[in-house]
Amino acid sequence: MKNIMVLEGFSHVLLEVAISLLPLIIIFLLFQFLFLKLPLEEIKRLAIGICLSFVGLSLFLQGVQIGFLPAGTLLGEQLGKLDYNWVVIPIGLLLGLVTVIAEPLVRVLNYEVEKVSAGHISQRLMMYTLSAGVSIAVALAMARIVYGIPLLYILAPGYLLALILIRYTSPTFVSVAFDSGTVATGPMTATFILALAVGVASGTTGRDPLMDGFGLVAIVALSPVLSVLLLGLIYGGRGVEDEDR
Repeated sequence: MKNIMVLEGFSHVLLEVAISLLPLIIIFLLFQFLFLKLPLEEIKRLAIGICLSFVGLSLFLQGVQIGFLPAGTLLGEQLGKLDYNWVVIPIGLLLGLVTVIAEPLVRVLNYEVEKVSAGHISQRLMMYTLSAGVSIAVALAMARIVYGIPLLYILAPGYLLALILIRYTSPTFVSVAFDSGTVATGPMTATFILALAVGVASGTTGRDPLMDGFGLVAIVALSPVLSVLLLGLIYGGRGVEDEDR
C-alpha cells in the first residue's frame, strides 16, 4: 500500500518528462544527420546522458509531488498559526541559504563564471554572494506575509536600485547578475520554499494565500541581481575586463 502511494501519479509524470525531452531529442537527431555527424561512441554517451536526465527529472518531480509540496505547505501552516509567527523570518533566512547551496543550476552558473573569467570570479565567491542575497530575500518575503507588506513596496524599490547599480557596475557583472536571478529561482525555490510561503499565508489570520502566499519567487529572482551588482560595484571588475580583452 505504501509503495502504491509513493508511485501514485508517476505514470503521468513519466509522460510529461518524455514529452518535454522529445523535442530536444528530435532536434539533436536532425542536426546529427545533417551537420554534426558525431561518432557512434559519442552518440552512446549522449544517449546515456539523456536516459539519466529522464530518470532524474521523473524521480525529482515525483518527489516534489509526494514530498516537497505537502511538507512545505503543512510546515508553513503550522508556523503561521503560532502566536509568535514572526519566527518564520529567521527560518526563511536559514532556508534561503540552504536552498541556494542545493540548487544545481546555481552550481552550473558558478562554474561557468569562474571558467570564463579565468578564475577572477571564483565559484566560492559567487556562491557566498548568491546565498546572502537569497537568504535576505526569503526572510523579507516571510516578513511580507507576516506583516502584510504589499509586494509592490518591495519590488519597485528593488528594481529601481538595480537600475541605479547598473549605471555604476562593470558590464561583466551586469550580465552575470541577471542570469543569477534566473538560476536562483530553480526547482528547490519553486517547490519547497514557495509551498512554505503559501502555507504560512494560509495559517496566518487575515492573510490570503493567493494574494500573500505568492510573490516570493519574484523577490528571490530580484535578490541575486542586486547582490551580484553590489559585488561588481565592490569588486570593480578587477582583472575581469582585462582578461576579456
